[in-house]
Order: sequence, then structure tokens, then C-alpha cells
Amino acid sequence: MEQEFFTLGSFEFPADVQIIKGKLESEGIQVFLKDENTINSDPLISGAIGGVKLLVYSTDKDIAQKIYDDVRNYATDKDGKPIVCPNCGATKSEIYYLRNSIFYKLFPFFEPRKYKCAQCNFITKPQ
Repeated sequence: MEQEFFTLGSFEFPADVQIIKGKLESEGIQVFLKDENTINSDPLISGAIGGVKLLVYSTDKDIAQKIYDDVRNYATDKDGKPIVCPNCGATKSEIYYLRNSIFYKLFPFFEPRKYKCAQCNFITKPQ
């Protein structure tokens, strides 16, 4: 029987994924980590390969997404207040980088910070 996977999230460092991995496994959901060993051996390439990917079986997608949404941290401004999506008004935004040019792929720390709403997928423009 062929199983399809769903990428639940991507994390810059392997340590960042361990809490959600443990929570999902405690709920009986089988979890797979892609590129964890590669980033453990060379953390500087995390941005280049897209970080550690947290995968679950597609059949567990909905319940895994709900658990993940309940425990994940969303972006906050410098005062600790949640970033509000200008499109839908939700407070469930995450830091997002496009890395759509060779310059930003080579030097990701120069790319302006943007936010992607987890509810409507709207991406804010740099300010």
C-alpha cells in the first residue's frame, strides 16, 4: 500500500521541531523528519535547503494540522503583540521569506522580513 506524505511545517533547526514531534507522537500520529541529519551535520545550510521538514501521512493531515495549530507560536511585533493580517484580521501569522533571487539564496539574512497568514495565506509586503 502506497502512503502519501503531507509536510506539516518546516523548521530552521532540528531542536525547534522536537516539541511538536513529541506532541504529535503522544497523540498517536506517526511523524517523519526530512533533512534533519543534513542540518545536524551543517546547520548553516538550513536556509538553503528549507530547514527540517515535519511530515505526516496524508491520512493524518487534518488531526495533525489541528494539533500543530493549537501549540505553535505565531509572529509577534517588538512589543510582543501578535502580528495582525491586513487581509483577514487573523493573528496567526508566521515569519516568511521568499528567497526568490540568487542574492537572497546566497545571503538570506539580507531579505526583508515578511509575514504569511496561516489562515488566508496572505503575505505582507516589507515595510
